[in-house]
Amino acid sequence: MDEPWLRAYKDNKFFLVDGLPYHREKHTSALTVVDRDHISLILQECNYCPYMGHMSEDRTKGRIASTAWWPKWEQELSEYHNTCERFQKANRKHGKKYGLLQHIEEPKHPWETINMDWVTGLVPGGKESYNSFLIIVDRFSKSMRCLPCHKEDTAMDTALLFWNIIISTCGVPKIIISDRGPEFTSEFWTNLYDILGTKLASSTAYHPQTDGLSERMIQTMEEILRRFCSYGMEHKDHEGHTHDWVTLLPAVQLASNTSQHSTTGKTPALVEKGWNPLLPVDHLKKNLPTIHPTAKDFHDMWKRACDTAANCIAEAKEYNKQRWDKTHIQPDFKEGDQVLVSTLKFDNLKGPKKMRDSFLGAFTIIKLIGKNAVEVKLTEEFSKKHPVFPVSLVKPYFQTEDKFPSRRRKPTPPEILEVEDSHRPVRKIIRASKIRLDGKDQRQYLARFKNQTADKDKWLAEDSIPDGNLHLRRYRASRSTDQSHQ
Repeated sequence: MDEPWLRAYKDNKFFLVDGLPYHREKHTSALTVVDRDHISLILQECNYCPYMGHMSEDRTKGRIASTAWWPKWEQELSEYHNTCERFQKANRKHGKKYGLLQHIEEPKHPWETINMDWVTGLVPGGKESYNSFLIIVDRFSKSMRCLPCHKEDTAMDTALLFWNIIISTCGVPKIIISDRGPEFTSEFWTNLYDILGTKLASSTAYHPQTDGLSERMIQTMEEILRRFCSYGMEHKDHEGHTHDWVTLLPAVQLASNTSQHSTTGKTPALVEKGWNPLLPVDHLKKNLPTIHPTAKDFHDMWKRACDTAANCIAEAKEYNKQRWDKTHIQPDFKEGDQVLVSTLKFDNLKGPKKMRDSFLGAFTIIKLIGKNAVEVKLTEEFSKKHPVFPVSLVKPYFQTEDKFPSRRRKPTPPEILEVEDSHRPVRKIIRASKIRLDGKDQRQYLARFKNQTADKDKWLAEDSIPDGNLHLRRYRASRSTDQSHQ
Protein backbone atom coordinates (compact mmCIF):
# COMPACT_ATOMS: atom_id res chain seq x y z
CA MET A 1 0.00 0.00 0.00
CA ASP A 2 1.31 3.43 -0.94
CA GLU A 3 2.40 5.68 1.90
CA PRO A 4 -0.49 8.25 1.61
CA TRP A 5 -3.04 5.43 1.70
CA LEU A 6 -1.28 3.72 4.58
CA ARG A 7 -1.08 6.90 6.63
CA ALA A 8 -4.79 7.67 6.09
CA TYR A 9 -5.70 4.09 7.00
CA LYS A 10 -3.65 4.21 10.23
CA ASP A 11 -5.27 7.52 11.16
CA ASN A 12 -8.65 5.83 10.81
CA LYS A 13 -9.86 8.33 8.21
CA PHE A 14 -11.75 5.85 6.00
CA PHE A 15 -15.33 4.71 6.54
CA LEU A 16 -18.09 3.15 4.44
CA VAL A 17 -21.49 4.59 3.55
CA ASP A 18 -23.78 2.40 1.43
CA GLY A 19 -20.78 0.35 0.44
CA LEU A 20 -18.81 3.37 -0.82
CA PRO A 21 -15.50 4.43 0.78
CA TYR A 22 -15.31 7.94 2.24
CA HIS A 23 -12.41 9.92 3.61
CA ARG A 24 -12.77 12.01 6.75
CA GLU A 25 -10.77 15.25 7.22
CA LYS A 26 -11.70 17.29 10.30
CA HIS A 27 -15.37 18.19 9.84
CA THR A 28 -15.52 17.31 6.14
CA SER A 29 -16.15 13.97 4.46
CA ALA A 30 -15.48 13.25 0.79
CA LEU A 31 -15.89 10.29 -1.52
CA THR A 32 -12.64 8.36 -2.02
CA VAL A 33 -11.74 8.19 -5.72
CA VAL A 34 -9.28 5.74 -7.23
CA ASP A 35 -9.94 5.58 -10.98
CA ARG A 36 -7.97 8.14 -13.07
CA ASP A 37 -10.93 8.77 -15.36
CA HIS A 38 -13.06 9.67 -12.34
CA ILE A 39 -10.34 11.99 -11.04
CA SER A 40 -10.11 13.75 -14.42
CA LEU A 41 -13.90 14.09 -14.52
CA ILE A 42 -13.98 15.72 -11.06
CA LEU A 43 -11.14 18.12 -11.93
CA GLN A 44 -12.86 19.08 -15.17
CA GLU A 45 -16.28 19.48 -13.52
CA CYS A 46 -14.96 21.69 -10.73
CA ASN A 47 -12.91 23.87 -13.09
CA TYR A 48 -14.68 24.25 -16.42
CA CYS A 49 -18.42 24.11 -15.77
CA PRO A 50 -20.06 27.56 -15.89
CA TYR A 51 -21.90 26.99 -12.61
CA MET A 52 -18.52 26.48 -10.93
CA GLY A 53 -17.33 29.86 -12.20
CA HIS A 54 -13.77 28.79 -13.09
CA MET A 55 -12.71 30.25 -9.75
CA SER A 56 -9.29 30.64 -8.15
CA GLU A 57 -7.27 27.69 -6.94
CA ASP A 58 -8.24 28.23 -3.29
CA ARG A 59 -11.96 28.36 -4.04
CA THR A 60 -11.77 25.31 -6.29
CA LYS A 61 -9.86 23.50 -3.55
CA GLY A 62 -12.75 24.16 -1.16
CA ARG A 63 -15.23 22.61 -3.59
CA ILE A 64 -13.17 19.47 -4.21
CA ALA A 65 -12.40 19.00 -0.50
CA SER A 66 -16.10 18.42 0.17
CA THR A 67 -16.60 16.28 -2.94
CA ALA A 68 -13.76 13.83 -3.46
CA TRP A 69 -10.44 12.68 -2.04
CA TRP A 70 -7.42 10.89 -3.49
CA PRO A 71 -3.75 10.93 -2.50
CA LYS A 72 -1.93 14.24 -3.21
CA TRP A 73 -5.12 15.73 -4.64
CA GLU A 74 -4.17 19.26 -3.56
CA GLN A 75 -0.86 19.09 -5.41
CA GLU A 76 -2.57 17.69 -8.51
CA LEU A 77 -5.29 20.34 -8.40
CA SER A 78 -2.66 23.08 -8.19
CA GLU A 79 -0.87 21.71 -11.24
CA TYR A 80 -4.15 21.24 -13.13
CA HIS A 81 -5.35 24.73 -12.30
CA ASN A 82 -2.10 26.58 -13.05
CA THR A 83 -1.61 24.84 -16.40
CA CYS A 84 -5.17 25.48 -17.60
CA GLU A 85 -4.93 27.32 -20.93
CA ARG A 86 -8.10 29.36 -20.38
CA PHE A 87 -6.97 30.36 -16.90
CA GLN A 88 -3.49 31.35 -18.12
CA LYS A 89 -4.82 33.49 -20.98
CA ALA A 90 -7.82 35.09 -19.29
CA ASN A 91 -6.24 36.00 -15.95
CA ARG A 92 -3.93 38.92 -15.36
CA LYS A 93 -0.43 38.33 -14.05
CA HIS A 94 -0.17 38.75 -10.29
CA GLY A 95 2.75 39.08 -7.91
CA LYS A 96 6.00 40.89 -8.59
CA LYS A 97 6.43 42.26 -12.09
CA TYR A 98 9.17 41.03 -14.40
CA GLY A 99 12.23 43.11 -15.17
CA LEU A 100 14.74 44.60 -12.76
CA LEU A 101 15.76 48.19 -13.46
CA GLN A 102 18.72 48.15 -15.84
CA HIS A 103 21.40 50.77 -15.49
CA ILE A 104 21.61 53.25 -18.35
CA GLU A 105 24.91 55.07 -18.65
CA GLU A 106 24.34 58.41 -17.01
CA PRO A 107 25.42 61.47 -19.05
CA LYS A 108 28.40 63.63 -18.18
CA HIS A 109 27.23 66.69 -20.12
CA PRO A 110 23.94 68.40 -21.00
CA TRP A 111 22.02 66.95 -23.96
CA GLU A 112 24.19 63.85 -24.15
CA THR A 113 21.27 61.57 -23.24
CA ILE A 114 17.62 62.43 -23.78
CA ASN A 115 14.15 61.04 -23.16
CA MET A 116 11.54 61.42 -25.90
CA ASP A 117 7.83 60.88 -25.46
CA TRP A 118 4.59 62.02 -27.03
CA VAL A 119 1.46 63.47 -25.43
CA THR A 120 -1.46 62.61 -27.70
CA GLY A 121 -5.24 62.81 -27.69
CA LEU A 122 -5.39 66.62 -27.39
CA VAL A 123 -7.99 68.81 -29.06
CA PRO A 124 -6.66 70.53 -32.20
CA GLY A 125 -4.90 73.79 -31.38
CA GLY A 126 -2.85 76.48 -33.11
CA LYS A 127 -2.88 77.49 -36.76
CA GLU A 128 -1.73 74.02 -37.81
CA SER A 129 -4.40 72.22 -35.73
CA TYR A 130 -1.80 70.36 -33.67
CA ASN A 131 -3.27 67.43 -31.72
CA SER A 132 -0.22 66.33 -29.72
CA PHE A 133 3.20 67.49 -28.62
CA LEU A 134 6.63 65.91 -28.38
CA ILE A 135 8.38 66.32 -25.04
CA ILE A 136 12.18 65.99 -25.00
CA VAL A 137 14.00 65.90 -21.66
CA ASP A 138 17.76 66.22 -21.13
CA ARG A 139 18.66 63.61 -18.52
CA PHE A 140 21.60 65.61 -17.19
CA SER A 141 20.13 69.06 -16.59
CA LYS A 142 16.43 67.98 -16.57
CA SER A 143 15.81 70.76 -19.08
CA MET A 144 12.97 70.06 -21.47
CA ARG A 145 11.58 71.17 -24.82
CA CYS A 146 7.92 70.88 -25.83
CA LEU A 147 7.30 70.73 -29.58
CA PRO A 148 3.71 70.85 -30.93
CA CYS A 149 3.13 68.19 -33.58
CA HIS A 150 0.53 65.86 -35.04
CA LYS A 151 -0.19 62.34 -33.89
CA GLU A 152 -0.03 61.27 -37.53
CA ASP A 153 3.52 62.61 -38.04
CA THR A 154 5.94 60.24 -39.72
CA ALA A 155 9.53 59.59 -38.69
CA MET A 156 10.61 62.17 -41.30
CA ASP A 157 8.25 64.78 -39.83
CA THR A 158 9.72 64.15 -36.38
CA ALA A 159 13.28 64.32 -37.74
CA LEU A 160 12.57 67.72 -39.34
CA LEU A 161 11.05 68.99 -36.11
CA PHE A 162 14.06 67.72 -34.15
CA TRP A 163 16.44 69.35 -36.64
CA ASN A 164 14.72 72.73 -36.53
CA ILE A 165 14.37 73.01 -32.75
CA ILE A 166 16.89 70.74 -30.99
CA ILE A 167 19.92 70.16 -33.21
CA SER A 168 20.52 73.85 -33.88
CA THR A 169 20.88 74.68 -30.17
CA CYS A 170 21.70 71.41 -28.38
CA GLY A 171 23.56 69.24 -30.90
CA VAL A 172 23.08 65.53 -31.62
CA PRO A 173 22.48 63.38 -28.51
CA LYS A 174 24.48 60.24 -27.86
CA ILE A 175 21.65 58.16 -26.37
CA ILE A 176 17.90 58.37 -26.88
CA ILE A 177 15.40 56.72 -24.53
CA SER A 178 11.91 56.24 -25.90
CA ASP A 179 9.03 53.78 -25.82
CA ARG A 180 8.42 54.16 -29.55
CA GLY A 181 9.09 51.06 -31.63
CA PRO A 182 12.62 50.39 -32.93
CA GLU A 183 11.42 50.66 -36.56
CA PHE A 184 10.25 54.24 -35.97
CA THR A 185 13.43 55.15 -34.10
CA SER A 186 15.68 53.62 -36.76
CA GLU A 187 13.82 55.47 -39.54
CA PHE A 188 13.89 58.67 -37.46
CA TRP A 189 17.70 58.60 -37.10
CA THR A 190 18.22 57.66 -40.75
CA ASN A 191 16.14 60.65 -41.83
CA LEU A 192 17.90 62.93 -39.34
CA TYR A 193 21.36 61.94 -40.60
CA ASP A 194 20.17 62.49 -44.18
CA ILE A 195 19.09 66.01 -43.19
CA LEU A 196 22.48 66.58 -41.53
CA GLY A 197 24.12 65.55 -44.80
CA THR A 198 26.58 63.20 -43.09
CA LYS A 199 27.74 59.83 -44.36
CA LEU A 200 28.79 58.70 -40.89
CA ALA A 201 26.91 55.72 -39.50
CA SER A 202 24.56 56.60 -36.68
CA SER A 203 26.06 55.51 -33.37
CA THR A 204 23.13 56.72 -31.30
CA ALA A 205 21.93 54.05 -28.89
CA TYR A 206 18.24 53.23 -28.59
CA HIS A 207 16.73 52.09 -25.31
CA PRO A 208 13.13 50.80 -25.67
CA GLN A 209 12.24 51.59 -22.09
CA THR A 210 11.51 54.49 -19.79
CA ASP A 211 12.46 55.08 -16.18
CA GLY A 212 9.66 57.49 -15.43
CA LEU A 213 11.53 60.73 -16.19
CA SER A 214 9.52 61.72 -19.26
CA GLU A 215 6.32 60.36 -17.71
CA ARG A 216 6.76 62.60 -14.67
CA MET A 217 7.49 65.57 -16.93
CA ILE A 218 4.37 64.81 -18.96
CA GLN A 219 2.30 64.56 -15.81
CA THR A 220 3.64 67.94 -14.64
CA MET A 221 2.91 69.51 -18.03
CA GLU A 222 -0.64 68.17 -18.07
CA GLU A 223 -1.27 69.40 -14.53
CA ILE A 224 -0.06 72.92 -15.36
CA LEU A 225 -2.09 73.07 -18.57
CA ARG A 226 -5.13 71.76 -16.72
CA ARG A 227 -4.83 74.49 -14.10
CA PHE A 228 -4.93 77.16 -16.79
CA CYS A 229 -7.47 75.39 -18.98
CA SER A 230 -10.22 74.49 -16.53
CA TYR A 231 -12.76 73.97 -19.29
CA GLY A 232 -11.42 72.31 -22.40
CA MET A 233 -7.95 73.23 -23.63
CA GLU A 234 -8.36 77.01 -23.85
CA HIS A 235 -7.31 79.71 -21.38
CA LYS A 236 -8.58 83.28 -21.03
CA ASP A 237 -6.17 85.82 -19.60
CA HIS A 238 -7.12 88.79 -17.41
CA GLU A 239 -7.81 90.89 -20.51
CA GLY A 240 -10.23 88.35 -21.93
CA HIS A 241 -7.96 87.09 -24.73
CA THR A 242 -8.28 83.39 -25.48
CA HIS A 243 -5.20 81.16 -25.67
CA ASP A 244 -5.26 77.47 -26.56
CA TRP A 245 -2.84 74.87 -25.19
CA VAL A 246 -0.37 75.42 -28.05
CA THR A 247 0.22 79.07 -27.12
CA LEU A 248 0.66 78.08 -23.47
CA LEU A 249 3.41 75.49 -24.15
CA PRO A 250 6.35 77.97 -24.28
CA ALA A 251 5.29 79.50 -20.96
CA VAL A 252 4.97 76.08 -19.33
CA GLN A 253 8.38 75.08 -20.72
CA LEU A 254 9.97 78.25 -19.34
CA ALA A 255 8.34 77.70 -15.95
CA SER A 256 9.68 74.15 -15.75
CA ASN A 257 13.20 75.04 -16.85
CA THR A 258 13.51 77.91 -14.36
CA SER A 259 12.13 75.99 -11.36
CA GLN A 260 14.42 74.12 -8.98
CA HIS A 261 14.49 70.38 -9.73
CA SER A 262 14.18 67.98 -6.81
CA THR A 263 16.98 65.69 -8.08
CA THR A 264 19.73 68.24 -8.75
CA GLY A 265 18.62 70.94 -6.31
CA LYS A 266 19.15 73.52 -9.09
CA THR A 267 17.13 74.86 -11.99
CA PRO A 268 17.52 72.97 -15.30
CA ALA A 269 18.48 76.22 -17.04
CA LEU A 270 21.35 76.85 -14.60
CA VAL A 271 22.79 73.35 -15.06
CA GLU A 272 22.34 73.49 -18.83
CA LYS A 273 23.63 77.01 -19.53
CA GLY A 274 25.19 78.28 -16.33
CA TRP A 275 22.62 81.06 -15.88
CA ASN A 276 18.89 81.48 -15.36
CA PRO A 277 16.78 83.30 -17.96
CA LEU A 278 15.29 86.54 -16.70
CA LEU A 279 11.60 86.56 -15.85
CA PRO A 280 9.35 89.63 -15.55
CA VAL A 281 9.60 89.48 -11.75
CA ASP A 282 13.39 89.70 -12.01
CA HIS A 283 13.11 93.23 -13.39
CA LEU A 284 11.71 94.34 -10.04
CA LYS A 285 15.28 94.02 -8.77
CA LYS A 286 16.74 96.32 -11.43
CA ASN A 287 17.95 98.84 -8.83
CA LEU A 288 20.02 96.23 -7.02
CA PRO A 289 23.73 96.11 -7.90
CA THR A 290 24.59 93.38 -10.40
CA ILE A 291 27.66 91.25 -9.91
CA HIS A 292 29.42 90.35 -13.16
CA PRO A 293 31.63 87.30 -12.54
CA THR A 294 34.91 86.93 -14.34
CA ALA A 295 35.25 84.18 -16.94
CA LYS A 296 37.12 81.98 -14.45
CA ASP A 297 34.53 82.56 -11.72
CA PHE A 298 31.74 81.75 -14.17
CA HIS A 299 33.49 78.55 -15.28
CA ASP A 300 34.07 77.46 -11.67
CA MET A 301 30.47 78.19 -10.74
CA TRP A 302 29.12 76.24 -13.71
CA LYS A 303 31.48 73.32 -13.03
CA ARG A 304 30.30 73.16 -9.41
CA ALA A 305 26.69 73.18 -10.61
CA CYS A 306 27.39 70.33 -13.06
CA ASP A 307 29.32 68.31 -10.46
CA THR A 308 26.50 68.74 -7.96
CA ALA A 309 23.96 67.68 -10.58
CA ALA A 310 26.00 64.59 -11.50
CA ASN A 311 26.30 63.50 -7.85
CA CYS A 312 22.59 64.04 -7.22
CA ILE A 313 21.67 62.09 -10.36
CA ALA A 314 23.86 59.14 -9.28
CA GLU A 315 22.26 59.08 -5.83
CA ALA A 316 18.74 59.34 -7.26
CA LYS A 317 19.55 56.59 -9.76
CA GLU A 318 20.61 54.16 -7.03
CA TYR A 319 17.61 55.07 -4.88
CA ASN A 320 15.20 54.53 -7.80
CA LYS A 321 16.77 51.16 -8.60
CA GLN A 322 16.35 49.96 -5.01
CA ARG A 323 12.70 51.04 -4.97
CA TRP A 324 12.02 49.47 -8.38
CA ASP A 325 13.70 46.16 -7.59
CA LYS A 326 11.59 45.70 -4.43
CA THR A 327 8.51 45.14 -6.59
CA HIS A 328 10.18 43.41 -9.56
CA ILE A 329 12.02 40.16 -10.19
CA GLN A 330 14.29 39.04 -13.01
CA PRO A 331 12.67 36.23 -15.07
CA ASP A 332 14.75 33.24 -16.13
CA PHE A 333 13.50 32.98 -19.72
CA LYS A 334 15.66 31.19 -22.25
CA GLU A 335 15.49 30.52 -25.98
CA GLY A 336 12.90 27.87 -26.86
CA ASP A 337 10.63 28.62 -23.89
CA GLN A 338 6.89 28.84 -24.49
CA VAL A 339 5.38 32.14 -23.30
CA LEU A 340 2.14 34.10 -23.37
CA VAL A 341 2.17 37.76 -24.44
CA SER A 342 -0.10 40.43 -23.00
CA THR A 343 -2.85 41.72 -25.32
CA LEU A 344 -2.12 45.25 -24.09
CA LYS A 345 -0.19 46.14 -27.26
CA PHE A 346 -2.50 44.31 -29.70
CA ASP A 347 -5.04 46.78 -31.06
CA ASN A 348 -6.50 44.66 -33.87
CA LEU A 349 -8.45 42.10 -31.83
CA LYS A 350 -12.20 41.78 -32.14
CA GLY A 351 -14.58 42.33 -29.28
CA PRO A 352 -14.69 44.79 -26.38
CA LYS A 353 -11.40 45.19 -24.52
CA LYS A 354 -12.90 44.28 -21.15
CA MET A 355 -14.02 40.89 -22.50
CA ARG A 356 -10.77 39.93 -24.23
CA ASP A 357 -8.21 37.53 -22.88
CA SER A 358 -5.38 39.19 -21.00
CA PHE A 359 -2.76 37.12 -22.86
CA LEU A 360 -2.21 35.53 -26.28
CA GLY A 361 -0.14 32.55 -27.30
CA ALA A 362 1.62 30.39 -26.75
CA PHE A 363 4.66 31.73 -28.65
CA THR A 364 8.23 30.45 -28.70
CA ILE A 365 11.13 32.66 -27.60
CA ILE A 366 13.69 32.77 -30.41
CA LYS A 367 16.03 35.39 -28.96
CA LEU A 368 16.74 37.23 -25.71
CA ILE A 369 17.14 41.00 -26.19
CA GLY A 370 19.22 42.05 -23.20
CA LYS A 371 17.73 41.19 -19.84
CA ASN A 372 14.37 42.92 -20.18
CA ALA A 373 13.07 42.01 -23.64
CA VAL A 374 12.44 38.87 -25.69
CA GLU A 375 11.85 38.20 -29.36
CA VAL A 376 9.14 35.61 -30.03
CA LYS A 377 8.01 33.73 -33.12
CA LEU A 378 4.57 35.16 -33.81
CA THR A 379 1.91 33.15 -35.60
CA GLU A 380 0.72 34.05 -39.09
CA GLU A 381 -2.19 36.25 -37.98
CA PHE A 382 0.27 38.52 -36.13
CA SER A 383 3.04 38.45 -38.75
CA LYS A 384 2.91 42.25 -39.20
CA LYS A 385 3.43 42.86 -35.49
CA HIS A 386 6.91 43.64 -34.21
CA PRO A 387 8.01 40.43 -32.42
CA VAL A 388 10.02 42.04 -29.57
CA PHE A 389 8.25 42.54 -26.23
CA PRO A 390 9.43 43.71 -22.80
CA VAL A 391 9.44 40.95 -20.19
CA SER A 392 6.83 42.90 -18.21
CA LEU A 393 4.30 41.91 -20.92
CA VAL A 394 5.30 38.24 -21.00
CA LYS A 395 4.68 35.29 -18.71
CA PRO A 396 5.59 31.59 -18.90
CA TYR A 397 3.17 29.16 -20.53
CA PHE A 398 2.66 25.86 -18.73
CA GLN A 399 1.46 22.83 -20.64
CA THR A 400 0.74 19.41 -19.14
CA GLU A 401 -1.78 17.97 -21.59
CA ASP A 402 0.01 14.61 -21.51
CA LYS A 403 -0.84 14.26 -17.81
CA PHE A 404 -4.41 15.53 -18.26
CA PRO A 405 -5.46 14.18 -21.69
CA SER A 406 -9.16 14.76 -20.99
CA ARG A 407 -8.76 18.50 -21.45
CA ARG A 408 -6.65 18.31 -24.60
CA ARG A 409 -8.30 20.51 -27.19
CA LYS A 410 -7.29 22.49 -30.25
CA PRO A 411 -6.60 26.09 -29.20
CA THR A 412 -8.95 28.66 -30.69
CA PRO A 413 -7.04 31.43 -32.48
CA PRO A 414 -8.10 34.99 -31.61
CA GLU A 415 -10.34 36.84 -34.02
CA ILE A 416 -8.42 39.54 -35.85
CA LEU A 417 -10.14 42.78 -36.75
CA GLU A 418 -9.73 43.41 -40.45
CA VAL A 419 -9.17 47.14 -40.90
CA GLU A 420 -11.08 48.66 -43.79
CA ASP A 421 -9.34 51.24 -45.95
CA SER A 422 -11.68 53.94 -44.65
CA HIS A 423 -10.40 53.29 -41.12
CA ARG A 424 -6.75 52.44 -41.81
CA PRO A 425 -4.35 55.21 -40.70
CA VAL A 426 -3.24 57.31 -43.67
CA ARG A 427 0.38 58.39 -43.93
CA LYS A 428 -0.02 60.99 -46.68
CA ILE A 429 -1.91 61.96 -49.84
CA ILE A 430 0.07 61.30 -53.03
CA ARG A 431 -2.05 63.03 -55.66
CA ALA A 432 -5.61 63.96 -56.62
CA SER A 433 -7.77 63.17 -59.63
CA LYS A 434 -11.28 63.87 -60.91
CA ILE A 435 -13.56 61.04 -61.97
CA ARG A 436 -17.13 61.00 -63.24
CA LEU A 437 -19.42 58.97 -61.02
CA ASP A 438 -23.20 58.74 -61.44
CA GLY A 439 -23.12 61.64 -63.87
CA LYS A 440 -21.25 63.91 -61.43
CA ASP A 441 -17.63 64.99 -61.18
CA GLN A 442 -16.01 63.69 -58.01
CA ARG A 443 -12.50 64.35 -56.73
CA GLN A 444 -10.59 61.38 -55.32
CA TYR A 445 -7.23 61.19 -53.62
CA LEU A 446 -4.52 58.55 -53.81
CA ALA A 447 -3.74 57.67 -50.19
CA ARG A 448 -0.67 55.90 -48.84
CA PHE A 449 -1.34 54.04 -45.61
CA LYS A 450 0.89 53.76 -42.56
CA ASN A 451 3.22 50.74 -42.52
CA GLN A 452 2.19 49.91 -46.11
CA THR A 453 4.19 50.03 -49.33
CA ALA A 454 3.26 51.94 -52.49
CA ASP A 455 1.55 48.92 -54.06
CA LYS A 456 -1.12 49.19 -51.35
CA ASP A 457 -2.06 52.79 -52.27
CA LYS A 458 -5.80 53.30 -52.82
CA TRP A 459 -8.02 55.97 -54.32
CA LEU A 460 -10.41 57.34 -51.68
CA ALA A 461 -13.15 59.93 -51.69
CA GLU A 462 -12.56 62.98 -49.50
CA ASP A 463 -15.11 61.90 -46.88
CA SER A 464 -13.51 58.43 -46.67
CA ILE A 465 -10.07 59.62 -45.60
CA PRO A 466 -9.42 59.28 -41.83
CA ASP A 467 -8.35 62.68 -40.48
CA GLY A 468 -9.01 63.96 -43.98
CA ASN A 469 -8.81 67.66 -43.13
CA LEU A 470 -5.28 67.30 -41.77
CA HIS A 471 -3.93 65.24 -44.69
CA LEU A 472 -5.63 67.34 -47.35
CA ARG A 473 -4.27 70.54 -45.79
CA ARG A 474 -0.76 69.09 -45.88
CA TYR A 475 -1.22 67.89 -49.45
CA ARG A 476 -2.43 71.30 -50.64
CA ALA A 477 0.38 73.04 -48.76
CA SER A 478 2.97 70.81 -50.43
CA ARG A 479 1.38 71.50 -53.82
CA SER A 480 1.55 75.24 -53.21
CA THR A 481 5.22 74.95 -52.21
CA ASP A 482 6.06 72.93 -55.32
CA GLN A 483 4.31 75.43 -57.60
CA SER A 484 6.09 78.39 -55.98
CA HIS A 485 9.47 76.77 -56.67
CA GLN A 486 8.66 76.24 -60.33
